[in-house]
Amino acid sequence: MHGTGNRLGSIMVVLGGFAAGSLTGCGFKIEPHPEFAGSDARPAQPAAASSAPLPTEQRPLREEAIQRLMAMTNSQNPQVRANAIEGLERLGSRAEPAVALALQDENPGVRSVAAIVVGRAGLPDLGPTLRTMLNDESEFVRASAAASLFMLRQQVDPSELSAMLLEGRNPRIRAHAAFLIGEMGDQSAIPMLRQAWATPIRSASEIERRLVRLQIAEALIKLGDEASIDAVRAALYPARPEELEATALAVQIIGEVRDRGSIDQLIHLSDGEGSRVMPAEVRLAVAGALAKMGLTQGGFIAAEYASNPSEAIRAQAAMVYGRTGRAEHLPRLRAMLDDPSELVRVAAAAGVVDLALGGAQADAAGSGS
Repeated sequence: MHGTGNRLGSIMVVLGGFAAGSLTGCGFKIEPHPEFAGSDARPAQPAAASSAPLPTEQRPLREEAIQRLMAMTNSQNPQVRANAIEGLERLGSRAEPAVALALQDENPGVRSVAAIVVGRAGLPDLGPTLRTMLNDESEFVRASAAASLFMLRQQVDPSELSAMLLEGRNPRIRAHAAFLIGEMGDQSAIPMLRQAWATPIRSASEIERRLVRLQIAEALIKLGDEASIDAVRAALYPARPEELEATALAVQIIGEVRDRGSIDQLIHLSDGEGSRVMPAEVRLAVAGALAKMGLTQGGFIAAEYASNPSEAIRAQAAMVYGRTGRAEHLPRLRAMLDDPSELVRVAAAAGVVDLALGGAQADAAGSGS
């Protein structure tokens, strides 16, 4: 979706936004973020959306997709609710009623996503609700609320966010804070981010430390420290299977910051032939990242995985179709709207909306890239 490629910053350090999946055949699994666990029941203006590239006869499909996303914000599955809210982000004020309800969701992961969407979609009327969320029991939610208030140019004390970055016991909250600081766009945070890079995380594993540093590098790049791209590029070459999660995140970051100097490496990673073919999640991430840099031909990679047995992989394929912004992929997305998996259906609906609004190319134009 808007500027994220369905990662809302990889704040949850998972693939394809908030849908987690296993890296096939690589001996490890990217786990769903714990904020979504254990709760499956539920009682500044954005840039103008680009004109839809869809043919007139296809525009009812866009409206159907929007209505499906609205309905899925009431899903019993918190992951689906979060993905639906993220999928509505680029609709601006039209999404406000659904986002307002999601801010009250019983699941902290959903609340965190909704809070970020408020800031990114430019929904200042929800600022008072964000302010109450500064006292939320979840530190992820508190961080998201503080960052969004800052993005809305409303007064907020970011000191807790800084403490999370520098002192958080959970590596995920450090990564979350780093991402949010990059989104806030305040260059005065660069010294703090460099301090965070050098601060040991004693309770973390090596891969957790690498993921946190990648998020810090992304934030630094967004704030103007272009030299930090070297740390991201280095993660594109995993030496061991357990490093593939960092590779997938690095790919997404390269797309997010539009590092055209990495295009050749990304194309190499997407190669589906040879003795060392990357897992589906990495190849699909490459297709999405390349789309953000104007290379929208990655639909063929999505086509390889659109019928994959894994619902997470099918969902990621649907999002890639949307990122390309190419109307030729609408028939496949239409079919995926009827997938047996709700996670795939929400990804397909979001993909239709994304495609209708121009996909990654519209994001790039809106950002001035």
